[in-house]
Amino acid sequence: MSDLMETVLIERTRELIPDDNVEQKKMFGSTCFMVNGNMLICASKRGLMARVGKDQEAEALSKPHATPCRPAGRPMPGFIRVEPEGIESDKDLKSWVDLARNYVCALPPKQAKPRKSKSGKARP
Repeated sequence: MSDLMETVLIERTRELIPDDNVEQKKMFGSTCFMVNGNMLICASKRGLMARVGKDQEAEALSKPHATPCRPAGRPMPGFIRVEPEGIESDKDLKSWVDLARNYVCALPPKQAKPRKSKSGKARP
């Protein structure tokens, strides 16, 4: 997937997540969408990483173009990787976003961690 296609995927994904409490962050070398501080979806050149939760993982893995998420070779339970072919249509992308939202929106909000200054001390 090219940089342009990645940008388009990020825009398509953002349109499907209209909540005010959504934050866009650079993580994992990609763009992640967070809801109430919890990671929802990560869009990249490699496709999509969706947080579906352990209970929905088997169902998600039964879908075409879905594989377990294993960054750095370690499994990430509850996260699914979707190849670009599995999110070409808006309908397919929406189904992954909706599946992730069902799980993530039920999680309690995460508290923001205090940012550290260059001296290594937490800032107020």
